[in-house]
Amino acid sequence: MGVKAAPKTSKALKDDILEQKSPAEFFADNRNIAGFDNPGKCLYTTIRELVENALDAAESIHVLPDIDITIEEMSQHALNHMRGISNPDRIDEALYHDFESDAARVKRLQREAKELDRLEKLAAKKGETGDALDGKRRDLEARQAAAQGGRSDKVFYRVTIKDNGAGMAHAQIPDMLGRVLSGTKYGVAQTRGKFGLGAKMALIWSKMSTGLPITIRSARPRSATISYYKLDIDIQKNQPNVHEQKLLDNLDHWHGAELSLIIAGNWQYYRSKVLKYLQLIAVITPYTQFNFKYVAEEEKQSLNIVFARRTDVMASPPKIIKHHPASVDLELIKRLAAASKDATLLAFLSKSFACVSRELSGRILDEMQAGVSADMTPAELGDTQLVRLHQLLHEVKFPDPSGNHLSPAGEYNLRLGIMKEFGPDLVATHQGEARVHDGHAFLVEAGVSLGGSTVKPGINIHRFANRIPLLFEGGSDVITRTALKRINWALYKINQATDRVGVFVSIVSTKIPFKGAGKEYIADDVEEMQAAVKSALQACCLQLRSKLVKQAAAREQAQRKRALTKYVPNVAAAVYAIVQGIAARPGKRPRLAPPEKDVIDKVASGDVTQKTLATRLMEHIERFDTDMALEYQMQQGITEGQRVDAFLRPQTDRHRYTALLTTGVASIQLLCPSAAAASSAEVIDVT
Repeated sequence: MGVKAAPKTSKALKDDILEQKSPAEFFADNRNIAGFDNPGKCLYTTIRELVENALDAAESIHVLPDIDITIEEMSQHALNHMRGISNPDRIDEALYHDFESDAARVKRLQREAKELDRLEKLAAKKGETGDALDGKRRDLEARQAAAQGGRSDKVFYRVTIKDNGAGMAHAQIPDMLGRVLSGTKYGVAQTRGKFGLGAKMALIWSKMSTGLPITIRSARPRSATISYYKLDIDIQKNQPNVHEQKLLDNLDHWHGAELSLIIAGNWQYYRSKVLKYLQLIAVITPYTQFNFKYVAEEEKQSLNIVFARRTDVMASPPKIIKHHPASVDLELIKRLAAASKDATLLAFLSKSFACVSRELSGRILDEMQAGVSADMTPAELGDTQLVRLHQLLHEVKFPDPSGNHLSPAGEYNLRLGIMKEFGPDLVATHQGEARVHDGHAFLVEAGVSLGGSTVKPGINIHRFANRIPLLFEGGSDVITRTALKRINWALYKINQATDRVGVFVSIVSTKIPFKGAGKEYIADDVEEMQAAVKSALQACCLQLRSKLVKQAAAREQAQRKRALTKYVPNVAAAVYAIVQGIAARPGKRPRLAPPEKDVIDKVASGDVTQKTLATRLMEHIERFDTDMALEYQMQQGITEGQRVDAFLRPQTDRHRYTALLTTGVASIQLLCPSAAAASSAEVIDVT
């Protein structure tokens, strides 16, 4: 027989009690879920969250966004000085993990010298530009600097984001920033945020990495005062901890918000990601002015970049809509029924859900049976009846949502953004029709560009979800897989290996089917989304193919003209020599028709020279070239669309003709009622 275990003591039982975590504590322990994986990613995600909050704030009051982003580098020594902590010299160097012996230092220097030599040889072999080599050399030098002396010194950054948006009400600032999941960005609406955390996760990371509070300045439109707060968050209690608050005079009539916080980060490895993010957010929001400034401790490493506004046409704001029946789960139905103030189930179904009419609501209630009547209140539904309702809502065929509540960037803005940031030779854009997945409408808009000095050869894919760039885990994304595996680029006269192709795809929806804990890529297992992305890209490629075919025809025409022109002197000389030989033997001339005889006589008299023949040949080439171009344009006009006759009737009886300079694929006919022109009509064929 086994020995019976002794009963647990009261202390052991106390240790086994499960503790409840606050939302702030949960995200602090699992910050990788919100994109705060490591110091470098934390810096990138902090900037991204604050920039997107600033965009939302400006767009909410229909103001063209002006956003200032400032990153100030700060060493551990400078941070300690700010916090009043001394920086004593080390007594026992070997005690620290970054201690390096003389032998290890010699090996490291030899290894770094070999690495630099390898980089130079590789750059020479690949023919890389000086900038590419300098970038790799800077990375190596940064690693070398980190390995010398101050290797354990962490680098911190003061991140400051200022906007001209709606600002925040003074009393609401602590809860809006210092309480996780207290925001109002929930409901069925297209939003930029992934988790509803926004600046709150940045505040948590600031508390964890430096322990310093954040500083907030905010003013509402037409407010006479500016709210000033210095606060942090109590992670265990999920409550704001206000250190200082006051109201300042708003002498400049400024409105918006300015957040400043100090966090641990890694600019060296995430510099390219931050700049890429800002470039792509400038593409999808070309109506925004971004002023980016990086202040390094060494002035030569500082940056100052302006992503200028290109248009004042803003995207329409998204609208909040009711839940579609196909998108609700059982718990949501229970919450809606419990919170409903409708007197009957008939009113509850028709008012609480989208695409459900009163007539359809009555049919659904008849189908429920189980003692359910249209006159019951939602609160009277039992658990089994709610389950039955949930099943019916997923089995009944409802009309699809229209997609009018979505806020895409628009073809105009997308095209302008691509042209502004990448400067391609050709660009085509397309916005598809609204489609539906799991009761949520979505729109796909795409752009495909060719050329651009900063674009690498091959397919360069840029992904957007709800008008924010996605920069990580792109390999499994539906956009990446569609562009690389489902589009036959050669069919559209595009070489995907050598041409500089930019692929821009933006998906907007009330619910993006993200995959992965960090929500960094969109699922490739949704057939509706696969088809929509493919269709949008194909529409862009068709536009480009038409332009490329025209360009190829123009190149062939130019090459043909150059080839003919090249031989004009030789042909003119040969023809002139033959004709001159015939003219020199008058008695032996063959019988010729008058035109040919006149030419020979003019050659004999000197009226026609070799130069004259060359000039006439060039004139013939020009006429031939023009005729070929007109014939090609006629063919293109017939294939691209049917001609339309537009009749322009004058407002007065007497008028004068005016020459029309027009372009297009239409013929314009002017009908003149005056006596002088009644018998004639001028038709201008527009080609």
